[in-house]
Amino acid sequence: MDALPPLHELLATARVVALPLVTRFRGIEVREALLLEGPEGWTEFSPFTEYDDAEASAWLAAAIDFGWNAPPPALRDRIPVNATVPAVDPDSVAAVLARFPGCRTAKVKVASSDQTLAQDVARVRAVREVLGPEGRVRLDANGGWNVDEAEHAIHAMAEFDLEYVEQPCPTVPELAEIRRRVKYMGVPIAADESVRRAADPLAVAAAGAADLVVVKAQPLGGIRRALEILAAARAAAPGLGVNASSALDTSVGLAMGAHLAAALPELEFDCGLGTASLLAADVSEAPLAVEADGAVPVRRVVASESLLERYAADAERTAWWLARLERCHAVLAETGPSPVE
Repeated sequence: MDALPPLHELLATARVVALPLVTRFRGIEVREALLLEGPEGWTEFSPFTEYDDAEASAWLAAAIDFGWNAPPPALRDRIPVNATVPAVDPDSVAAVLARFPGCRTAKVKVASSDQTLAQDVARVRAVREVLGPEGRVRLDANGGWNVDEAEHAIHAMAEFDLEYVEQPCPTVPELAEIRRRVKYMGVPIAADESVRRAADPLAVAAAGAADLVVVKAQPLGGIRRALEILAAARAAAPGLGVNASSALDTSVGLAMGAHLAAALPELEFDCGLGTASLLAADVSEAPLAVEADGAVPVRRVVASESLLERYAADAERTAWWLARLERCHAVLAETGPSPVE
């Protein structure tokens, strides 16, 4: 990250919003985010509320990078995206997928603590039926299984021709073990949390624990930082695949993710950047929505003053986010970004 802007400059444009979701996702029904306007345009700081300041400061570094610096050159101007299916009942799957026009890939949330494997299987079966045999189905367990549970679950859902399984287990050693166990099934293993929430984001590559990594601009400290981490990971594990995704961002944050995807040397997978479809409201009159070809354009998003006012968080939540911004700014002022080794 370049020179850190002074705190007063960030506070001068900070706006906190609370956006309702179409359906419950990650245990929440409202997504909060803090938006900033920098010299390069609008940007977003939206770490999930349970993250501590040390982890959340990387998200602030990303917001500053995108708002105060020009992004790397884009290698493409459109990003194909996947549909995201929350832990809904099978009867709701078709309606969810209808919000993602043209998408040929669906990422299905599984391993929720309040649901059973049978419910996961039924949901994935419904997704496969809606997409048809040519559609692509991937699972995202968010580290919700141990190794034995993951093996059993992947075996139970392998019949649906899985593209890959994202973060089936929480730790790097567990990922390496489940990758070894399911190799005979031909189901690739992807790492997400083990990259973006790890003290050492390169541990996955060093351990040979994944076939591909999922990179997200905000959690990794920004577009340039994510590209540095990916390059180092691929140096440690040649042939490592990559996909780009988001963290239920507003359209402003999704624009950051789209610029990251646009800068990747190659784009083998449909990206997780269509999640504006999960929001019942957004911050722009021209949101980064999935278009008819199942893709989103690579462009910046301008926040709407009327929408910022309509979905402004209440005074208590706004104060909470502004205090968090101040604390995370102090973390960055003291530590700066950690080196990629």
